[in-house]
Amino acid sequence: MSAIDPILDKAVAGGRISLEDCIQLFESDEIEKLGDAANKIMLKWHPEPITTFVVGRNVNYTNVCDTYCRFCAFYRAPGAEGGYVLPNETIFQKIQETIDVGGTEILMQGGTHPSLPFSYYTDLLREIKKRFQIQMHSFSPAEIIKMVELSGLTLDEVIRELNEAGLDSLPGGGAEILDDRTRMKISRKKGSWRQWMDVMEAAHRRGMSTTATMVVGFGESNEERALHLLRVRDSQDKCLEQKLPSPGFLAFIPWIFQPDNTNLKVEKAGPDVYLKTLAISRIMLDNIPNFQSSWVTMGPEVGKLSLSYGCNDFGSTMIEENVVSAAGTTHKVNISLILQLIREAGKIPAQRNTSYNILRMYNEQDVADQDFVMQN
Repeated sequence: MSAIDPILDKAVAGGRISLEDCIQLFESDEIEKLGDAANKIMLKWHPEPITTFVVGRNVNYTNVCDTYCRFCAFYRAPGAEGGYVLPNETIFQKIQETIDVGGTEILMQGGTHPSLPFSYYTDLLREIKKRFQIQMHSFSPAEIIKMVELSGLTLDEVIRELNEAGLDSLPGGGAEILDDRTRMKISRKKGSWRQWMDVMEAAHRRGMSTTATMVVGFGESNEERALHLLRVRDSQDKCLEQKLPSPGFLAFIPWIFQPDNTNLKVEKAGPDVYLKTLAISRIMLDNIPNFQSSWVTMGPEVGKLSLSYGCNDFGSTMIEENVVSAAGTTHKVNISLILQLIREAGKIPAQRNTSYNILRMYNEQDVADQDFVMQN
């Protein structure tokens, strides 16, 4: 009997593991045992053999950013060559192309642009909603914090005005590691872990759903990884206990830092670290229903394997993705291969929306009738 067996037995039986338990799991190298426990817990949430995915597009409306994260290969400093803000018509065209292939979600994110007024965002959202019926799952907490700073409004006021203008839900980007020692090392200007969480909790109070992420491989400790998960779990507890008009964090998405082309030189972690982190996240986060596979960083084969390590979802068919691609990692997969990989994992593929409602089930005879790429 190994040292982690009592922890895993407790979790699989429905018990809650502690911070110390979580650290002990991160210190273990019994990855397959962790994966088996995570899969059992996933099946309690999702007993049907269905793996979902959402058809969506990343729209990076600007790459101008004054946060200067050491791990980012995408941004351009204000005034630097290569900086851009997409014209509204270009954004509208990208959304129309997404709808034309059955897409339901737009993940619109950019840098923390120091010169875009708050009205830029609210006006753009209104113009999008005038033209299209599509979920705007957009703007990371860092972008929201910049809007607060530039507008002079409170955080709750910014969230309310964005929501009224057409923002439907918030993605969990920018969490990295929710501990300030690592955050100050890799992204000193991005704000504290508490600021990231404050944005998410403001969205929950407004009735909006969000997702949470975690990026490992910056040189953080096992304790910091465990603290990240505990802080997400505690926040979700708060949302559920207060019976807010929001489901809180609908999904959790861990992935591995991609150091290529960035100013942060660390050894790139491998698939084993990703699968271990995924499994422990599912075991620790007992109040978050959905876990997404990370295609952007790991590729399709590891993505398929993740479906037995706690994932019930393949994430977004990102028709366009620029941030991780800038770091030298791009995995393109067309929708027919998505269906194939999900089936090879012994699951039934299904298209969902951002709220995890199933829109379409694919039987064995179905083939994709849209020809586009997936970069996630």
